[in-house]
Amino acid sequence: MASFRSWTATQLIAVLQQQNASRILKQLNFYKKAHKNDRQHQVWEEGTHPQQILNNDMMRQKIDYIHNNPVKRGYIENPTHWRYSSAGVYDGKQGLLDIDKSWYL
Repeated sequence: MASFRSWTATQLIAVLQQQNASRILKQLNFYKKAHKNDRQHQVWEEGTHPQQILNNDMMRQKIDYIHNNPVKRGYIENPTHWRYSSAGVYDGKQGLLDIDKSWYL
């Protein structure tokens, strides 16, 4: 997980720098922990708490939790309205990516 987070953060920051996305880079710098002297930006939240997905009900709960995050933040009223979410796909709409829903019966 650490390698994945490090690699994706490095790639994201490089793309943001290439595109001169200074506003986002400033935010990532602002959220960097003061004691973190080895980096200029903080992309990922500190800590990970991995859980093994034991069954379809648990997987459904995790996906529903993720889908409802933009609703809880007040960005949208319905999870299917979030363009970058798979919530619409699970609701039968076309998404930006193909999602394997064969387990979700």
